[in-house]
Amino acid sequence: MSTPLFHLALPSDWEEAQRRGVYEISTRGATLTQVGFMHLSYEHQWPQVRAAFYGDVEELVLLTIDAEQIEADVVVEVGNPQTGEEFPHLYAPLPVAAVREVRVLSGDAEALREDH
Repeated sequence: MSTPLFHLALPSDWEEAQRRGVYEISTRGATLTQVGFMHLSYEHQWPQVRAAFYGDVEELVLLTIDAEQIEADVVVEVGNPQTGEEFPHLYAPLPVAAVREVRVLSGDAEALREDH
């Protein structure tokens, strides 16, 4: 079994993906087409991403992704040049069928980071 991957999404973006069968948002306010890849994270990374980029958003969904269900390659690359920390990136749309769990996150990002 592969390591699960994670992606934070706005509920409206996830709802649209379910209608279309694919998710194509790279990160907050930017599409896959605009950025060229979809930002993903490992389990230990998503709370810091939540705090850094979505701290002012009251409700998000956390997508847990089965990488084995994605036909395109997931590329691990430096996502933070200051620290050299590597993050997984997907250079293709995410099939909705590859999402094995959707968790609603609401409230304070700092509190969520402390929980994980």
